Amino acid sequence: MKSAPSSSIEDYVKVIYSFTEWQDKPITSSQLAARLGVANSSVSEMVRKLKDQGLVDHRPYGAVRLTDAGRDLALTMVRRHRLLETFLVNELGYRWDEVHDEAEQLEHAVSDLFVSRLAAKLGHPDRDPHGDPIPSASGQVSRPDAHRLSDLDPGHEGRITRISDDNPDLLRYLATEHIVLDADVQIVRRKPFGGPLVVRIRQGGEERDFDVADEVADSLWVHSEHSHPGCTLGR
Repeated sequence: MKSAPSSSIEDYVKVIYSFTEWQDKPITSSQLAARLGVANSSVSEMVRKLKDQGLVDHRPYGAVRLTDAGRDLALTMVRRHRLLETFLVNELGYRWDEVHDEAEQLEHAVSDLFVSRLAAKLGHPDRDPHGDPIPSASGQVSRPDAHRLSDLDPGHEGRITRISDDNPDLLRYLATEHIVLDADVQIVRRKPFGGPLVVRIRQGGEERDFDVADEVADSLWVHSEHSHPGCTLGR
């Protein structure tokens, strides 16, 4: 009987997947170490183990890429994590800046049956509180066609469809400024000499202009109605 993967293996494949979910560059060992907060030597040892188990492809000094089996495991963990985040916010009153670490602990302890019942209880949501897509039980991922706010030109209009959860302090700041998912946004201009973006936020009949620093603009993803529909990816 094949043993279940360790929580460390589950964490590694989830981080590798999440790194490439919204951009095409594969992750390197040093980036993996930074994201997991571990030494490069620990990453090298674990990547060798992942390769031996058929979960990643990796050559010395090269990028780390998931195999089909690695992606299957990653999608399972991503689904667990994002359903748990959604449950914590919707049912237990957590703030969106509080749920990541809590879900990190819980995702290794719950069973497949629990995850299935949780998804049904929540009405089978397709995104988490930050706008990240929740994979289906069969491994399908419907990702919106969205772009970083920082990559868009003045005059561009769209809807905030994803907010990166990498920085809890940034999430708290956005909450205080009422910059949230599904708000309409328009790029007004960039202030001169490397200044911030000026964006117009429309929500609930209100319209406000904000100066948005680069770190904030890099964390907001915008979908335009005239863009192509979200692409659906399978295992």
